[in-house]
Amino acid sequence: MVVRGDQAARFLSENGWNPESRIRIAGDASNRAYDRLTRPDGTTAILMDAPPGTGEDVRPFIRIAAYLRQNGLSAPRVMAADENAGFLLLEDLGDALFANLMQDEPSLQRPLYTASVDVLVALHGADPLPLPDCDAAWLVEMTEPLFEWYLPESGAETRAAFRDAFQPFADQIAAAPRVTILRDYHAQNLLWLPGRADVARVGILDFQDALAGHRSYDLVSILQDARRDVTAEIETEMQDYYLSKSPVDPTEFKRDYAVLGVQRNLRILGIFARLAKRDGKPSYVDLVPRVWEYIKRNLAHPDLAPLAHALDAIPEPTPAFLEQLKST
Repeated sequence: MVVRGDQAARFLSENGWNPESRIRIAGDASNRAYDRLTRPDGTTAILMDAPPGTGEDVRPFIRIAAYLRQNGLSAPRVMAADENAGFLLLEDLGDALFANLMQDEPSLQRPLYTASVDVLVALHGADPLPLPDCDAAWLVEMTEPLFEWYLPESGAETRAAFRDAFQPFADQIAAAPRVTILRDYHAQNLLWLPGRADVARVGILDFQDALAGHRSYDLVSILQDARRDVTAEIETEMQDYYLSKSPVDPTEFKRDYAVLGVQRNLRILGIFARLAKRDGKPSYVDLVPRVWEYIKRNLAHPDLAPLAHALDAIPEPTPAFLEQLKST
């Protein structure tokens, strides 16, 4: 039986890379892993290892990367691929992650967030890629992890109340014009490429789950980042910057932004609880209080009062509650 390491070594050798030069650089909540390869002359590349047996599929990554590059954005170039085995050899965009740059130098937050918004403006101005649609049913269904994992004991009753309150908002979101949304658009998936120009200065990672959806979705993703604090001041400033460059009604946009902020962050609460309880990754529980604060920030929108009332039963992430999540 051929083990996966042997498959990877063969793939690399066939494409002119020494398998022994691999250094693991990243892994995430998915089943994908990434290694950096280095040649004696200093040339580098990235190996994506996405095992098909775990449900991973590299074909969407290949397709969406090509689309982004065709529209002037900096997705990694696919240098070689074994689609059946789940291996990609990718252009190395470096290590200058937005999250690290902003942590080391807080004054970079505004220029980097502004650059990330410019990317979204360019993406939303392009012809959308034909993709599955984030319709109303999808928006509702994506909140299921909350009820299954974050509050399983009282989940059924709260789920019914939430769905009744959320359905009209989901219908409203689904009726808006569609754009390509990348879904995991945040500071740990963006790289600064100062040697490039305009929107190409932002390297984009982790976009294989892209869909067709509402234009505020990715803005929520980066401005309500579960992994780092984004102040309400910067969030509002970036919303207004996006609106200054986009032909949309500001009032409707900000209401829809708040709705999607609730929807996304409720899902994230459930995902983090699942990662702790099912997958043995309790460190994600430490991010729950920040996600909770984003939910409260969104529910403060006056139009979302019905949602706020329906979510009264969701337990606040007190230290005792978080410890219980970790222990199970």
